[in-house]
Order: sequence, then C-alpha cells, then structure tokens
Amino acid sequence: MTTTKTQTATFGGGCFWGVEAIFSQLDGVIAAASGYEGGTLANPNYQQIRSGNTGHAEVVEVIFDPRLISYQQLLEVFFTNHNPTQLNQQGDDIGTQYRSAIFYHDQSQQQAAGAMIENLKQAKSFGIKAIVTSIVPASTFYRAEEYHQDYLAKNGVSSCHI
Repeated sequence: MTTTKTQTATFGGGCFWGVEAIFSQLDGVIAAASGYEGGTLANPNYQQIRSGNTGHAEVVEVIFDPRLISYQQLLEVFFTNHNPTQLNQQGDDIGTQYRSAIFYHDQSQQQAAGAMIENLKQAKSFGIKAIVTSIVPASTFYRAEEYHQDYLAKNGVSSCHI
C-alpha cells in the first residue's frame, strides 16, 4: 500500500472563517483549520488574539496532497481571495491579527511565495498599491476553538470577505 505524503501550508488573510471556507473546498486539500500563529503567547485563545496584543495572526493551516494541488495553486487562491495591499486589516477587520501573511514551512515555499509577490508586482496586479504580505517562517500553529472551525457552514453564512 502506498501512502500519500501530505504537505502543510499556512496563510493569514484576514478573518480566518472565509479563508478556511475557500481552502477547504479545493480538490487536493485534505484539511483546513482556523487558528493562530506568529505571536508570543503560548496557547492563546480568541479573546486574547482579538485584543491585538499577542502578535498572532488569524491563520488557516492547510494540509494538502501536492499530487492533486500544488503550493503554487494555493498561493494563487490566497492572493485572489484577500487584499494583500491592506496593512494590518481586511475590510472592516482592523488590527495586526488580520494581517496578510504567509508562514512558510520550507525553503521551497519561501521562494515560491517571494516569486509570486514579485510576479504580482511586475504585473501590477494591484495597481500601484504595495503588497504588504509578510513571508515569515512557520512557528507554532494553535488551533482555534472548535466553534471557529467551519464557522461559515455551521452558521449558514456564505462569506465574510470583501
């Protein structure tokens, strides 16, 4: 029996509910979970994150099968489903916890993310606005509380994106 080697990708694109919903629908994505990453507090909860004082971003951890969907394709989905030119916010959600960020898990992800941003800049995909998406090493992912998982589906909401 052959086992599939999965990979992990982590993206912060504002409110994690919409980001999770988008990624979880993609063929090749095995799991998408809302959570927190990039801060200084161990085992944070939503109330702490919401304060904006922990340094964490709301993120989605994506487990995917690279035979079915590439990291490059995940990057394309990420950049077409949030505004990477808004510093520390997405729409009405304001604060560092809503920043645009890519948490890379290896050097190839770091290089792919950097190349994607450079290509978007060259193509002027966002006009003259600067892309502020940070590319940082993955750190500890803290899964958000269960009521945040599959939030849009659980609550009959179609979107929370701009």
